[in-house]
Amino acid sequence: MSFRYPKGGFISSFYDPLEVPNAPTSVSATGGDAQVSVTFTAPADVGGSAITGYVAQSVPDGISATGSASPITVTGLSNGTAYTINVAAINSYGPGPYGTSGSVTPAAARGLFGGGTPSSGVSNVIDYVTIASTGNATDFGDLTVGRTEVAGCSSSSRGVFVAGQNSTGSRINVIDYVTIASAGNATDFGDTLTTVYGVGACSSSTRGVIFGGNTGDPYTNVIQYITIATVGNTTDFGDMLSATYAGAACSSPTRGVYGGGNDATPARTNVIQYITIASTGNATDFGDLTGVRAFLASCSSSTRGLFAGGNNNVAPRVNVIDYITIASTGNATDFGDLSQSIEGLAGTSSSTRGIFGGGYFANPGPNYTNTIEYVTIASTGNSTDFGDLTVGRSYLAACSNAHGGL
Repeated sequence: MSFRYPKGGFISSFYDPLEVPNAPTSVSATGGDAQVSVTFTAPADVGGSAITGYVAQSVPDGISATGSASPITVTGLSNGTAYTINVAAINSYGPGPYGTSGSVTPAAARGLFGGGTPSSGVSNVIDYVTIASTGNATDFGDLTVGRTEVAGCSSSSRGVFVAGQNSTGSRINVIDYVTIASAGNATDFGDTLTTVYGVGACSSSTRGVIFGGNTGDPYTNVIQYITIATVGNTTDFGDMLSATYAGAACSSPTRGVYGGGNDATPARTNVIQYITIASTGNATDFGDLTGVRAFLASCSSSTRGLFAGGNNNVAPRVNVIDYITIASTGNATDFGDLSQSIEGLAGTSSSTRGIFGGGYFANPGPNYTNTIEYVTIASTGNSTDFGDLTVGRSYLAACSNAHGGL
C-alpha cells in the first residue's frame, strides 16, 4: 500500500518535489495499547527550507499523526493488527519521501505475575491480567523453574523473570522469558552473573537493568543488564550506592530508579537511587522514601514511580504507597494506602494504571494473598480492588507490555 498524505494539509501551493526534505532514517516503531510510538532520525538534507514538522502514517488503515520531532505516537490503531509506519519530513515546499519502520503489532496492556511462595513450596505459575479491565487473573503458563524472591522486567513484547530461590532454598541464576501477547511456558534466556535472589529489576523499551540481591556474601551492590530482545547472559552495568537486596525498581524510558531494601547492616533502608538506563555506570542518590522498608513493590508511568507496601523496622508490614517524579530527584511523597499492610507483593503498570498483586500478611498467622488492587498513577489516593490471582502467593515478580519505561 502506498503512502497517502493526510487530508487538508501538507502540500502547499509552493510544492516543489526538488526542494522537499529527504526521507527520515532509522525509523523504528514500538507497539502499545491501540497505538504505536515511532522514532526516527531527521534527514541530513532538509531541502530548500527548514523542516517544520513530520507526519507518521500507519499501513494499513492510513491513520496519521504529526509532530515536530521524534518520537511521534500514532493512536487509534487496532490491537492484534500488524502495521508498518511511514514517516515523512515537511518543509515549506511540502512533504518529502517517507522512511518506513519494520512491522509492529499493538496489543492490549497486559500485566504478568510469575513465581512466588504459595502456602507451601515455591511456584512456577505465570498469571496475566488485562490492566485496563478489572477481573481475576488468567493462567498464562509456567516458568522453567519454580522460584520465589524473583524479579521481572519487560519490553513491549517480551517479559523477563530474573533469578530467585528454588524449592531447595538455593539461589539460582536462571533468567526466563515469555512473549507477553501469547500465553505459554517460559523459555530460557540466559544467566545472571552470580546465583542471587531478591534482586530489583526495571527496563526501558530495549534494556533490562537488575539491581543488587542476596548472593550469600551476604548481599551485592552489582548492577547488571540485558538486551531484552537478545537472549544471553547479563553484563556488568556498575554499582549501587551500597550492597542491598529486597528493594524495588521502576523506570521512565530513560531513567531506572531503585528504592528501599535491606542493606548490609543488615537493616531496612529508605534510600532511593537512580541510573541512566542507556549508559552504564554507578548509581546516584535520588532521595528517600517516606519510611524504611524492604520486600516492597514498585511500578510507574513514564513520569511517576510508585513504591508500595513492605516490611519495616517497627511494624512488621506497612500499607503505605509513596510516589516520586522520576525525572526530578528528591524525597518521595505519600500517595495513599493499600487495602492491607503487606510485604512480598509485586507491582506492574500501564502508562496510566498501577497494579499490585499477591503478598504476605499476618492475620494472625502467616497468610499468602491472591488479592490484586490498582491505583490511577496520576491521581493520589487509596488502592481499589481489581480481582484475584489464580494462586495466592508472595515474593513473586511482575512485568507488563505497557509500563512507564516504554
